[in-house]
Amino acid sequence: MFSFRTTPIEDQLDKSLRDGRVGVFCTQNCWDTAEGRYLFEYFDQQGRLERVFRPRDTELTPGTNHIEFSLQDLEGLDAIVVEIQDVGSRYFNFTRDVMRLLSFRARMEEGPSIYIVDHLNPAGRTVEGTIPALDSDLWTPKVAHRHGLTLGELCNLYCNEIGAKYPLHVISALASQTNKQLLPWTIAPASDIPGLFTCDLYSGGGLWNNTTITPGIGTSRPYEYIGAPFIKPENVRYIPTPAGVLMRPCTFTPAAGRYAGEKCYGYQLMLLPGAQYHSLLHTLLLMRFFSERYSQFEMFDSLHVKLADPVLSEYLRGGITYDVVQEHVKVEEQKWIRKAKRFLLYDDAPYRIK
Repeated sequence: MFSFRTTPIEDQLDKSLRDGRVGVFCTQNCWDTAEGRYLFEYFDQQGRLERVFRPRDTELTPGTNHIEFSLQDLEGLDAIVVEIQDVGSRYFNFTRDVMRLLSFRARMEEGPSIYIVDHLNPAGRTVEGTIPALDSDLWTPKVAHRHGLTLGELCNLYCNEIGAKYPLHVISALASQTNKQLLPWTIAPASDIPGLFTCDLYSGGGLWNNTTITPGIGTSRPYEYIGAPFIKPENVRYIPTPAGVLMRPCTFTPAAGRYAGEKCYGYQLMLLPGAQYHSLLHTLLLMRFFSERYSQFEMFDSLHVKLADPVLSEYLRGGITYDVVQEHVKVEEQKWIRKAKRFLLYDDAPYRIK
């Protein structure tokens, strides 16, 4: 059973929310600006809060963060209210945690109803990349690398994919006063998603985590900076640079993550105002460029699992040319947009970069 609701979660009259035992699955983005409280505090004040599921580490932490839970943690609850800020890419940690929650709930004969307090997508409706052609893991939905959906739409799609029969309710992003007051990246969705441009760079930039080049994890500008101790910056005229972005040679020393405490050489990616930037395709170009110049540059098996596309992997291995990749991605993006239309909850629709 699915429903889309246009009034705030506090106004819902469902018995499971009004009289039941409630779990709140959340990040720091469940802050209510109008009331000056977190979502779980509301249910606690009402005497119905049974459990809070939230990231295992601090809000801003140098390490990779997740929301940890087991199937047993869901037992005894009548409702679970989910409020995180998705960032528009299928491999974002907290979104995959939500998909794991939906998958666990599908294993239960009886269990809680699921409520998704939706947020706007900070990466917008832009689409990049391909639908997974290979199995990666159960909790990665079959969507493009940059999917252009909200979390509520994504959950609806995922539940459809796994054949879930339990109640799923999405609270419209337009019902929240917070969404009207704050831009979706104002509260950092995660430690490595700190600001305005990060989500536009993450669909491609997130792939660097599976190589020997760091995307600036452990700095104040992750995914805007890429580099490694072995890079020797050269004239940017020779670096693959599509329209909409500038490349600047730079140095940085990460405080955490790969190369923590080591001086790295590389480049800053600077987006031009109003530019339509295809982060995934640019990242593939850069990876091929670095692989042809540096023997120290390695692409781990986990990169190809995350790509989940043999055509993209073959390009990175040097087996095909870039024009083949471009055409493949174009066709896949069109295919994904047609699929996504079935799950849209808002008037604007996903679109690809021409």
